[in-house]
Amino acid sequence: MHVLIVHAHPEPQSFNAALTAAAVTAIRAAGHTAEVSDLFAERFDPVAGRHDFTTVADPDRFHYQREQEHAARHGGFSPEIAREQERVRRADLLVLQFPLWWGGMPAILKGWCERVLAYGFAYVDGRRFDSGLFKGRRALFSVTTGGTPERFSPEGVYGPIGTVLYPVERLLLQYMGYEVMEPFVAYAASRVSAEERAAYLAAWQARLVEAVASAPAAPPLEDALASIGAAAWARSG
Repeated sequence: MHVLIVHAHPEPQSFNAALTAAAVTAIRAAGHTAEVSDLFAERFDPVAGRHDFTTVADPDRFHYQREQEHAARHGGFSPEIAREQERVRRADLLVLQFPLWWGGMPAILKGWCERVLAYGFAYVDGRRFDSGLFKGRRALFSVTTGGTPERFSPEGVYGPIGTVLYPVERLLLQYMGYEVMEPFVAYAASRVSAEERAAYLAAWQARLVEAVASAPAAPPLEDALASIGAAAWARSG
């Protein structure tokens, strides 16, 4: 099994960084391979635009999905995006490692999703959910929170963590066909004791070893472009 961990925290000494390092150690010790996209360390640009492409579909009007499709057909993604897409393509298991900021992913990770998981590569019209292009692959969140488990309970002020993460789970990963596993959550990571953080790390390693042991080998990605009709962008507005 090959695991890609997309790591989204700016501080190398953070608990998110510790979780990522522990994950890599456990995966490799179990005889599998792992690589990390460290978005802050690699200075990943989260802002989409024409700089995403070395090709141009329409020089007069910028339609992001149309430019993505054109780039997918002609090898026209920027080197940064092409590198990340190849990492995604190789992964049997995709892990998103991030702190919960304002109820969602950090902007750099959201931008990674928008730029890397492009139309013509990760999704196309008519190929979503059960027919998504990544069907047969798995994805897993590892999330740290400032809030306690009580605050993320059904009676708590934030509501269940599953509800908080639902947009990313359903409208991003499941949309592309991934089987999304139960998230790993380190609640109140900055507030708990060193012993509790050590317990989180051990639990996360055990969870990952179990995940890779049970994960199916990723099937080859289908040709997304074959599903796009010739008139896909023959529209105005």
